[in-house]
Amino acid sequence: MANFPWLTTVILFPIVASLLIPFIPDKDGKTVRWYSLTVGLIDFAIIVYAFCNGYDLSNPNLQLVESYTWIPQLDLKWSVGVDGLSMPLVVLTGFITTLAIMAAWPVTFKPKLFYFLMLAMYGGQIAVFAVQDMLLFFLVWELELVPVYLILSIWGGKKRLYAATKFILYTAGGSLFILIAALTMAFYGDNVTFDMSAIAAKDYSLNLQLLLYSGFLIAYGVKLPIFPLHTWLPDAHGEATAPAHMLLAGILLKMGGYALLRMNAGMLPDAHAFFAPVLVILGVVNIIYAALTSFAQRNLKRKIAYSSISHMGFVLIGIASFTDLGVSGAMLQMISHGLIGASLFFMVGATYDRTHTLMLDEMGGVGQKMKKVFAMWTTCSMASLALPGMSGFVAELMIFVGFATSDAYSNTFRIIIVSLMAVGVILTPIYLLSMLREMLYGPENKELVEHTKLVDAEPREVFIIACLLIPIIGIGLYPKIVTQVYDSTTHQLTALLRNSVPSLMQEASTASNPYNLISTTAPEVETVVNH
Repeated sequence: MANFPWLTTVILFPIVASLLIPFIPDKDGKTVRWYSLTVGLIDFAIIVYAFCNGYDLSNPNLQLVESYTWIPQLDLKWSVGVDGLSMPLVVLTGFITTLAIMAAWPVTFKPKLFYFLMLAMYGGQIAVFAVQDMLLFFLVWELELVPVYLILSIWGGKKRLYAATKFILYTAGGSLFILIAALTMAFYGDNVTFDMSAIAAKDYSLNLQLLLYSGFLIAYGVKLPIFPLHTWLPDAHGEATAPAHMLLAGILLKMGGYALLRMNAGMLPDAHAFFAPVLVILGVVNIIYAALTSFAQRNLKRKIAYSSISHMGFVLIGIASFTDLGVSGAMLQMISHGLIGASLFFMVGATYDRTHTLMLDEMGGVGQKMKKVFAMWTTCSMASLALPGMSGFVAELMIFVGFATSDAYSNTFRIIIVSLMAVGVILTPIYLLSMLREMLYGPENKELVEHTKLVDAEPREVFIIACLLIPIIGIGLYPKIVTQVYDSTTHQLTALLRNSVPSLMQEASTASNPYNLISTTAPEVETVVNH
């Protein structure tokens, strides 16, 4: 079983299974939804088995590697593998997507097409985190856009076509920068290759690195999203259904953070040293701007959407911290927000199914008749505002401490940034608690109660939220259960990034040679030390 193609299987199995859906005899969608859920559970079980039996936590390099020649003239291969940056996100993708399929139970319009797209997305999302060929990465990055566009445009709200079109224009437009940068890196130098390891090993000039980094930053900044490239997200969330919400918040945003770590930081470390302060400033803007905007929103979906943008700002700061703790916190924040964001947007969908409104002004006191919904909303909101004992608190604390103790920035800059981050942390409970107060507490809206039957949460909904809260609380109480998966890889990445900053490299040389036993007049020795 050591040579079994685990990653190829978990990528292709849901895609192949989706092709059989049109041939399933089903009129009301009940058969096809059970079929899709079974496929999702099997694929997630394969992911977990491969992780438990084939992944070494202490190995920072690629594992479960598979490589098959595709176009030998261009050195194009079906090349997949996972390390600490990708393995946790592959597991997260399987987990969230399986729950999203379960959340899609109420879908009755064109169920075969809907579940076909869900399973196709399943494989495409995993492929984004697993492929190790730049051109293949671009192709699967584009592949997962199509199902999202169709789900938004067919099953969305009143402005679904506008939201879907804006989504595809932003994300596909950003993807062009990935293609241009990938071709530039592949054809640079004497050998033409799209293999990520070979591309990372090439010696690019600093000016070229800065250009490539800029292109990648635009492409991945759209997906993360980073201000001012974020405007597609509130519109997409505002019109999406609950399963699409869960995939957007739980998986798609994490692709941007993953790609920034894998390509911007991992392949272009010298350019990262120049862009890191920019990432920090953009992260702070994300945190405060989106938090203030979320506070002003009256639409429930848009409020949570801006909350997601705010929380992803912490990821940018962690990536730019140049510390093990900060980079580790960025990874944990992506995983944590994937779980918390999926839970909040699922609750938005469950609430809308009952109240048929998203406007907070039209709600009020709904918690009196929906006690389970009240409890689930409160718990998920506490997780989002980083309550101690939940995953969000640990992730944000790691980023705070990691950046505050970073020796890559001046004391003044760190004090300013940490203070602004603290403002964002204060704003989060303000807009979340005010949301709960307007929606669940206070007198009932008589018009809403008279025209709408407020039914409490059903077992399926309780089960989905319980599945999300268990890892949220588990990580909050014992974060090592997740951090040990990627620690060896993030340590290696941080060392690479610190070596790209001259002042940090000089400190490392001094620390390793406190008595100046190595002569600085020997150029060949100095070269080895610096390397």
